[in-house]
Amino acid sequence: MNKPIPWWSPQLAGTEQHLIAEVLASNYLNDGEVTSRFECEVAALVGAKHAVAVTSGTTALFLALAALGVGPGDEVIVPDITFIATANAVKLAGATPVLVDVDPLTLNICPRQIAEAITPRTKAIMPVHVSGRAADLPAIRRVAEAHNLFVVEDAAEALLSRLDGKCLGTIGAAGCLSFSPNKTITTGQGGMVLTNDDALHTRLRELKDHGRRGRGTGGDDVHHAVGFNFKLTNLQAAVGLAQLDALPERIERQKKIFSIYAVELADCEPITLPGFDLAAGEVPQWTDALVEDRDALVEFLEARQIFCRRFWFPLHTQTPYRATNDRFPNSTRLGPNALWLPSAFTLTDGDVLTVCRAVVEWAAQPSRSDSGAKAHRTMTPLPKRAIAKIAA
Repeated sequence: MNKPIPWWSPQLAGTEQHLIAEVLASNYLNDGEVTSRFECEVAALVGAKHAVAVTSGTTALFLALAALGVGPGDEVIVPDITFIATANAVKLAGATPVLVDVDPLTLNICPRQIAEAITPRTKAIMPVHVSGRAADLPAIRRVAEAHNLFVVEDAAEALLSRLDGKCLGTIGAAGCLSFSPNKTITTGQGGMVLTNDDALHTRLRELKDHGRRGRGTGGDDVHHAVGFNFKLTNLQAAVGLAQLDALPERIERQKKIFSIYAVELADCEPITLPGFDLAAGEVPQWTDALVEDRDALVEFLEARQIFCRRFWFPLHTQTPYRATNDRFPNSTRLGPNALWLPSAFTLTDGDVLTVCRAVVEWAAQPSRSDSGAKAHRTMTPLPKRAIAKIAA
C-alpha cells in the first residue's frame, strides 16, 4: 500500500509547549500580554498599523463589518464561491449578503458583477482571496470609491500573500485572517482583524471586549459602548507565536509545491491550475485546480491513498442562500470542477511528484478518453491561465 499523501496536515513548530507552560506558570490564561505580543508581531509581519486578535476568522469578519457600522437594512456584496463563513458573518452583523458571480480565470469575485449588484442599500464589498490568490483589488476599490463603499478583505487564506507590494488584508478598510487548523499557522481556532485606521481600531477593541478600549479588571472598568466577548486567550496566542518562527519556511514550501504542480501538469489536458503570480508576491495557501470529471479523478487518487479536497459548493446552492443557477453561470459551471490538490507543507518534492504522476496516469486512461471526455464534449472548455508566466 502506498504511503498516504494528505490534502493537508496541521503541523506544530515544536516550541508551543514551552510558551504554553509559561502562560500556565503566569496564572493569567485570559487575553493578556501574550495575545498583545501575538497581535504586534503579526501586524509587523504584514505591515498593518493595528491587529486585533479574536476567536475565529468568522468573528473577525463580523467585527470588521460591525465596527464599520454595517447592520440591519444594509447589503454586503460577497462572492458566490467562498466558504460559507463569509456570508454568515454578514448575517451575524444583521445585514444581507448579496452574492455575485466569480471571474472564471481566478475563481475570485468579479468586479464587473460587483458593479451590477450595487443598490442604494449596499454598504460594503467583501472580496475573498481564494487560496491566497489576490482578488482584483484595484478594480474593486475603484467601484467602492465611486459608490462610497467599504472594502473588507477576507484574507483568511492569504497570510503574507501580496499585491503591488502590500500584504493582502492591509489594502481595504479592514482585512481578516484565520488561524484555523488548515491554515499556514494555527491557534486551533482564532482570527485577526487588520486595519490602518485608528478610529476603527478603537471600535474593534470595544466590540471585542464588552465596550472596553483597553484591558479591564472585570470590576470598575469604563465601558464606552456595547461590546461582546471575542477575546483570544494567552494560551491560544502562545501556540500562534510559536509558529511564527516557522512561517518563512512554510511559505517557501507552499510556493515550491505549487511550482512543481505548475511544471509537471502544464501539459495535462484535463486539468487547469488557476495559478499564482509568485514573482509578484502571491503565496499559495493551497494549490487549487479545475478538472474535467473531477470526481472521477478524486476517486482514482483516493484508491492510491492520495487525498484532495473538493471545493465548496457555490453559496447560491446552499439552503440559507438559495438562488437560481442562471445568475451565476461561472460558479455553477466551475464549482463542481474545482478541487485542492495535496498542499500540506509537510509534503516532500517526491510526494508532489507522486501526485503529478498519478494525475497524468489518470488523464491518459483509455477509459477516460472514451467516457470521461465524451461526457464533457458538449461542455465549454475549462478556462486556462498562463501558468508559465505565473510560475516564474
